[in-house]
Amino acid sequence: MIALLVVIACALAVYVLAHPRIASGIKVVFLTAPPVAGVVWLLEEVFEMTFTAGVVGALFVVCLVALLGLLGHPRLPTWTKLIVFCTVPVAALSWLLVVTADDTIKDPGEDPCSLYYGGVGSSKAFPPQAYCRYEDGSTHDLATGTQFVFWVCFTVSLALLSVGLWQVVRDPGTLVRQFRTL
Repeated sequence: MIALLVVIACALAVYVLAHPRIASGIKVVFLTAPPVAGVVWLLEEVFEMTFTAGVVGALFVVCLVALLGLLGHPRLPTWTKLIVFCTVPVAALSWLLVVTADDTIKDPGEDPCSLYYGGVGSSKAFPPQAYCRYEDGSTHDLATGTQFVFWVCFTVSLALLSVGLWQVVRDPGTLVRQFRTL
């Protein structure tokens, strides 16, 4: 049943993207809102983190405005606008890989820190870092290459979204034009 829903959702997404009479702002909202809504729901209902869910929702609105401003920027080439659609998912995936690198959910003794290095795994959400901590207080970093990928993608995304947010602040009509059909 879930596979059928995923196939239907993918087909609907392709239809919306390919349909020329749908405004680009609606396409962006349609593609970005469901994953964020899922994260907000998980934070609210499953983890009971209401404040964090509110912060994630507010950050999504700001990032959405910045993304729409970036797409409406008149002088940026298309390839610079499309970079955000690559760097944001890569940054999210690399963040997930970093914070789960210690993998303390596995059975005790099977995580990489105790299995290979003889320490205890620990991680931080932001800045993303996973490391092994030893009894003498020293640490060993895990997933340093993935951390580098995260920071490169995060910096590029933040720079481009800042340009988009500046465009909306400078010309609020940019945001409105993204919801008009041609």
